[in-house]
Amino acid sequence: MNNPAVFTNVTKDMNDFTFGPINFSLEDGMITAIVGRNGSGKSTLLKMLMNLVKPTDGMIQLFGDDVGSENESWKEHIAYQPQTTVGYDPFTGNQLKQLIAPYYPHWDDEYFSALVKRLNVTLNKRFNKMSQGNQQKLILALTFARNTRLLLLDEPTSFLDIPSKKELMKIITEWMDSGDRSIIITSHQAEDINKLADYIAVMKEGQLAGTYEKDLLSDMYGQYWVKEETSERLAGEIARDGQIIVSNNCEATEQDLHERQLTWEISPLGLEDMITILLDQQEGMDNGNNFNS
Repeated sequence: MNNPAVFTNVTKDMNDFTFGPINFSLEDGMITAIVGRNGSGKSTLLKMLMNLVKPTDGMIQLFGDDVGSENESWKEHIAYQPQTTVGYDPFTGNQLKQLIAPYYPHWDDEYFSALVKRLNVTLNKRFNKMSQGNQQKLILALTFARNTRLLLLDEPTSFLDIPSKKELMKIITEWMDSGDRSIIITSHQAEDINKLADYIAVMKEGQLAGTYEKDLLSDMYGQYWVKEETSERLAGEIARDGQIIVSNNCEATEQDLHERQLTWEISPLGLEDMITILLDQQEGMDNGNNFNS
C-alpha cells in the first residue's frame, strides 16, 4: 500500500519545546485528524511536511522523496492551507490565483471557479479588505484547486459561518471520492472530526501519543450507570463519579459487571468526551505511533 507521507524518527528542538521523535506513515485514501491542546505540535507537524520547519534529526518523505533533499518534485503533489497566511494582503483573489496556479501542473481552473461560486467568494477585493471568513474561503478554494494527492488543512473551519462549513464538508467528501487522495486535518471541532476523519491522532507536548480508528472508539468507550453501589474498581474503568463509571474497554467492563451480578445501563460517549479522555490520559495508547493499523 502506498504511503504518501512517512516520518522516521523526526525531532525538532525549539527553545523550551522538543518535538518528537515522531514515527508514522499515512495511507492513501484516508482522512487523519490530528488533535491536541494548543501548543502540542499539530501545526509544526504540518509545516514540517511542507519543509517550512526543518527537523533537527530524522527523515520526512513525501511520495518517496526526501523532503529535505534538492529534489522537490513532491511539491506538486501536496497543498497546504495554513491557519494564517503571509504576503497575501495587497492582492485580490484573481491576482493570488494568477500567482499560485503556475506552480501546480494539475491546477484546475474550472474547479477553482466552481469552488468560488459555491463558497460565495469575491475575487476582485484585496485580501486585507476581506472578513476573516471570506479570507479563509478564498484560501480553501486556492488550496483545493491545486488538485494534489495530499491536502494539509490547518483548522479549516475556524472562521467559517455555518452554511459555509456545511458546504466545505461536502467539498471535502467529494474531493476524497474522486481518486487516491489523502487529507491530514487539524481541528478543535469534534463535530468536524466526527463527520470527516477515518483516524484520530493524538498529539501531547510534541509527542504523537497514538492513533485510533475513529469508528472503533465508540465500541471501546462507554458510560455506565451501575444501579448497585460498589467500591471495587471495575475492569476497564478509567473514571468514576458516584455510580457513573466510564470505561475504555466495554467488553471487559460488562463481563466484570455480569460476574459480580450487578445491573447497569450504558450510554455512549460523544466524540468530544472521548477526545478529552485521550488528551487527559498520561500513558500513550496501546497501538503505538503508526497511522497504519
